[in-house]
Amino acid sequence: MIFAEPDFYMEMLISPNDQYYRYLWGMRKINAPAAWNCFTGSCDVVVGVIDSGIDYNHPDINCNMWTAPNPRSVHGFDFYSNNNCPMDQTGHGTHVAGTIGAIGNNFIGVTGVCWNVKMAALKIGGNSRRVDVVAAIEAIQYADENNIPILNNSWGGRGYSQALKYVIDQYDGLFIAAAGNDGMDNDLIPTYPASYDSDHIISVAALNRDNVLASFSNFGAKSVDVAAPGAEILSTDLKGRYTFMNGTSMAAPHVAGAAALLKGYMPDLTALEIKEIILSSVTRLPSLDCKVSTGGILNVRAMIQMVIPARAV
Repeated sequence: MIFAEPDFYMEMLISPNDQYYRYLWGMRKINAPAAWNCFTGSCDVVVGVIDSGIDYNHPDINCNMWTAPNPRSVHGFDFYSNNNCPMDQTGHGTHVAGTIGAIGNNFIGVTGVCWNVKMAALKIGGNSRRVDVVAAIEAIQYADENNIPILNNSWGGRGYSQALKYVIDQYDGLFIAAAGNDGMDNDLIPTYPASYDSDHIISVAALNRDNVLASFSNFGAKSVDVAAPGAEILSTDLKGRYTFMNGTSMAAPHVAGAAALLKGYMPDLTALEIKEIILSSVTRLPSLDCKVSTGGILNVRAMIQMVIPARAV
């Protein structure tokens, strides 16, 4: 039988060889494999992880750790205890770091959204899940002084700080913030820093496997920008381990990793340009109408397609 039909292109989807990749449903949900066909990141891009520190000895992270340009610190700084050892004690910051930039295609563990990147450990908490606002302010200022263009902030609370708002506004980069885990409307009862009215912030809600907002996730038709996977997320943990966690803390680093991927491909993009591309390329979902301002979930493939020829992805 003979057929006559137009030729067309399909795409090759990279499936990394990382041991636990099959559990990373979030990477597939945000269409990261299609973006990896074209680009997997650049070690010229630094993401500051403002959190509980990072276990920078973890074999899935260590080669992607930032080295500071001055003797004050090596991989970042502990602003909570005022020393140059930002080692994680709770596992929270290490989990966040793995989603942003665990080394891809290295036969072990997991992969981050951005396989090649540098991550700075900017520690603002001790051995509990509480963080210090003064330490956070100092961490943001440090990031600005060291030209770190992207910050992940998987922390927050109901208290308003004018000083924190001021340093975020002064920061010359992109500030990714978790929307919070109270299952409440941030338009009515704000969570900070996610709810500050600042051009530099992307506020992130958590989606589950079923394409609906996770039950714990805060939302806000005006104050929350986008959703990303945040339930049953596998990532790096202390002492070389891996663990599943839930929270908007797990959703935000998907967006931070995407921002790093975009910045690596087009280094001249400004923070506001990166924000605009991320928010204008989401996959809209009916379940997110009136829940986040874009009505959608992060789409890394569509994000990359906006800045490179379509045939390359």
